[in-house]
Amino acid sequence: MKKKIDKEIIFIVEESLDGGYEAHALGYSIFTEAETLEELRLAIKDAVKCHFSKGKAPSIIRMHIVKDELIPA
Repeated sequence: MKKKIDKEIIFIVEESLDGGYEAHALGYSIFTEAETLEELRLAIKDAVKCHFSKGKAPSIIRMHIVKDELIPA
């Protein structure tokens, strides 16, 4: 039986407490971090490439960027 290949993988991106950004994939044990969003995009692509065997990686990577903002009441 062939294993289904997902078309898309979603990463939740948050600002790190230490500065920069952290990302983790939903449904997969893939985690990465970087100082800038541009560096993070490259790190995510590399992490996906390393996690999946050739031809098995999703064709779309979605970054869901979450930003917490505190508003004084």
